Amino acid sequence: MIPAGIKQYFWEVDTKKLDPKKHPEYVIARILEYGSQEAAGWVIKNFDKKLIKKVISKSRELSPRSANFWGEIYQVNKKEILCLKKSFQKKQKAHWQY
Repeated sequence: MIPAGIKQYFWEVDTKKLDPKKHPEYVIARILEYGSQEAAGWVIKNFDKKLIKKVISKSRELSPRSANFWGEIYQVNKKEILCLKKSFQKKQKAHWQY
């Protein structure tokens, strides 16, 4: 269950139906990207360090700025962080050809 103080970070979903155990990567990424210090503390208490590091490395939801910050905190090698790779950043900047 998502605590009341953290529900604001999940504006596009019904938080009553959002189960952090079923969708941990989504919940972790959203909090790491947009969350407050309180929300980050909740993530640290409720999720395994290994899973948090995996999200930092593989998530497409994190901005390079957030991924770099959390990568430093969790000592994740920058070469392992997907959104810090140049090829990923080029894809993010590409425009849709309609």
